[in-house]
Amino acid sequence: MTEPGKKKLGLMQIHLAVFLFGFAGLFGKIIPLDPVAITFGRTFFAGIFLFAVLSLTGKIRSVRPFSDLPTLLFSGTVLAVHWLSFFQSIQVSSVAVGLLTFSTFPVFITFLEPVLFGERLAWFDVITALLVVAGLFCVIPAYDFSNRVTQGAFWGILSGFTFAVLSLCNRMHAKRLPPLLVSFYQLTVAALITLPLAVISGAHPSETDIFFIMILGIVFTAIAQTLFIGSLRHIRAHLAGVTVALEPLYGIILAVIILHEIPAWKTVAGGLVILGAVTGASIGPFRPQKHPSKAEKGA
Repeated sequence: MTEPGKKKLGLMQIHLAVFLFGFAGLFGKIIPLDPVAITFGRTFFAGIFLFAVLSLTGKIRSVRPFSDLPTLLFSGTVLAVHWLSFFQSIQVSSVAVGLLTFSTFPVFITFLEPVLFGERLAWFDVITALLVVAGLFCVIPAYDFSNRVTQGAFWGILSGFTFAVLSLCNRMHAKRLPPLLVSFYQLTVAALITLPLAVISGAHPSETDIFFIMILGIVFTAIAQTLFIGSLRHIRAHLAGVTVALEPLYGIILAVIILHEIPAWKTVAGGLVILGAVTGASIGPFRPQKHPSKAEKGA
């Protein structure tokens, strides 16, 4: 395949992946179960699918216990918290609020990455972070935790923070393990962590609920993740990062069409500021790097 053909394929894969990711938030409204049950089901079915893919391709293998296992256990736990808080945000508020507040994750990466990887904090990143905070002021209607939108924003921001931590963990994993293998182990850990919580919650899913959770786990998680990782073979990670900024836009449009959730004008205004700042952070100047940090040398 020619280089233009490879890039076209990569762009098709990344846009389809982000479109599928955008559907995920809708399941938090469609499935009448608590976030624990949804998160367990999502990780369980996605993990089974990736296990089948890795087994068929001969890429399933164990990890080195003393170097990779602790970080995979940690990142799998973070993944569980990320999806729990994400679905909680959407259930107590709306798809728009959940997705927009989750999309603040690049701000957390901006300030965590220099600490963990010895990189310099650029002024451009600080400005975009401030713009994201300004957008949040528009999204959050009142600083009263009894307000459901405020609750949703809190859980959405927690979801964004944990996703940022997960992304930085994956940057460390990428030096040693194939991305799909990392995803499989993280999903397995997340499923094992949420299983007892789902049992304690006393969830009684119907056949329809199980069907929707299975679709969420296989199509909108595992297949979407496989497409996303596959796209990185043909396009730069930088371009992929910019495209991911479209996820809240896709999700909000789908929520309007399917759920008839019309976001308030302040949410739209704040969302435009947040998405504009996140996109600007993605396409703005690259941060210069220092010498490899201790964390990277030991990776």
